[in-house]
Amino acid sequence: MFDQTDLHILRLLQGNAQLTIKEIAHQINLSITPVHDRIKKLEREGVIDRYVTILNRKKLGRSLLIYCNVTLDKQRQENFQEFNETILGLPEVVECCMVSGAFDYLLKIVAADVESYHNFYQEKLATHRAISHISSFFVMSEIKSTTALPF
Repeated sequence: MFDQTDLHILRLLQGNAQLTIKEIAHQINLSITPVHDRIKKLEREGVIDRYVTILNRKKLGRSLLIYCNVTLDKQRQENFQEFNETILGLPEVVECCMVSGAFDYLLKIVAADVESYHNFYQEKLATHRAISHISSFFVMSEIKSTTALPF
């Protein structure tokens, strides 16, 4: 599917998406045109999904990181769909996964501080009619945080 050159390009881009094609070509000892062609192919095939800028949340006043386990009161399709739509409209929720096990969803939330999280919790999250239980976990220290996928 992918050769070592493609994988090398992907590793470089995961580390720094601002690398120019010329810089990538130099690092992998290839000329610019084949590197450009390979990147365009990886984009067309959807391997490269998008390019983003990762912001430092602490410098932007969002130093509190919270994980929440959410359980819905009834396991009905309309409850799941309504909850999903609600979450998509909450910018404080930066990740949301439906999971198997003891609860239905795992949320990753950023907030300025405990008071702002408390307001978010009471005014936006806990008001959803389908939720029966929420458990919040405040992150004391991040040990590892990466967007790079292993391959």
